[in-house]
Amino acid sequence: MIEIKHLKQRFISNLSPNYGVDESIELFWMSMEHILEIIPRLQLKLKQSVNLSESQQSILNYILSELQTGRPIQYILGYAWFYNQQFVVNEAVLIPRPETEELVSLILNENTGNNLRVLDIGTGSGCIPISLKKYLPKNSEVVGIDISQDALNVARLNADILACSVDFIQADILKEGTLFMKADQKFDIIVSNPPYITPKEKLLMHSNVLEFEPHVALFVEEDDPLVFYNAIADFAIKNLSLTGKLYFEINQLYGDQIIAMLNEKGFQQTQLKKDMGSHDRMISAVLV
Repeated sequence: MIEIKHLKQRFISNLSPNYGVDESIELFWMSMEHILEIIPRLQLKLKQSVNLSESQQSILNYILSELQTGRPIQYILGYAWFYNQQFVVNEAVLIPRPETEELVSLILNENTGNNLRVLDIGTGSGCIPISLKKYLPKNSEVVGIDISQDALNVARLNADILACSVDFIQADILKEGTLFMKADQKFDIIVSNPPYITPKEKLLMHSNVLEFEPHVALFVEEDDPLVFYNAIADFAIKNLSLTGKLYFEINQLYGDQIIAMLNEKGFQQTQLKKDMGSHDRMISAVLV
């Protein structure tokens, strides 16, 4: 038997210079949950010691060594939790964030009708459309698009694992040829968490994000930070239903600019909403 406090202290000693003590402890518990398959965590915290097999000790050593390189634990374990579901993730997709869960909750709270058609632009791991498909009425139709075929492979795998029927399409929203649907098909909901980080903001980001997460899903040019929001808004004007709604996750630095852009394009009822950290994070708008 190995005392848990000794294992935890090993994580703190090796990781705290880069992660700090609190995050090192969180990484330790995540690692132990994974190895021992113990959920909820309270069951694990009540234990004083654990009996780890040689294989389990090897896995724990591997996780710790990978964490020391800065690699995010979600990529090491191969999954991340989002909206009470476990999603496969790898370096082809962004790691789902809690703020995006708030965006999903907003959409679910505001849209309770039947026969909804939903489009997620820049779908990544598929966490947004799959979560919406799971909790919207069963007759809802959900589509996700992404420029990256590798990301779509992950999204399709997640849809299969979670038994959700979502249609995934490779498309570039910045190109006019993205008009992939039939002329008579409109969406009731268009949602996107597009790239929105400018190069100057890199200095504020943790190195494990910069070195391991896909830049194509993170960054925009300094001189055109709203490029995706503009393109998606133009797309929505042509492809939203008469009562359809547009939802964005945003960079908190550009909330007012995005609202002004949407108003200029004719959107109405534009609302800027804060996340759990009181940062401007979500925007919703309608055309009518």
